[in-house]
Amino acid sequence: MSDEAFSVRITVRGYETDTQGHLNQAVYLQYAEHARWEHLQAAGIRQADLLSKGVGPVVLETTIKYRRELRAGDEVDVSCAFIWAEGKTFRLEQRITRTDGVLAAEFDVVGGILDLNARRLVADPREPLRALASDPVLLGL
Repeated sequence: MSDEAFSVRITVRGYETDTQGHLNQAVYLQYAEHARWEHLQAAGIRQADLLSKGVGPVVLETTIKYRRELRAGDEVDVSCAFIWAEGKTFRLEQRITRTDGVLAAEFDVVGGILDLNARRLVADPREPLRALASDPVLLGL
């Protein structure tokens, strides 16, 4: 993943931990989702903008590799990088890294942009994002 990847800082909250005292596995997904929405917003795309155009991002597949546990109070950076190719889908590479540099989790995500009326993926997911973004370069467009 590029050092230029977008990133958002999150502090692990106590209520997000499980009975072993580490971050619940489902919360890792929430952190990744939060970073994706923050990334879109940083590029100038709000959820309302997507809805007004009749489209929305969808996750089709997620692979997570858990590397190290996280505990309440840990500060982490959650990165997000779009990887574009031809076709209806794109990839996102994401990492959750403690501020001391320890990698806690890696995500490989396959996504698309859903036409909310037709209920099908749009032919080129770059186009609606490029059209809505005030800073498309931030999304690798």
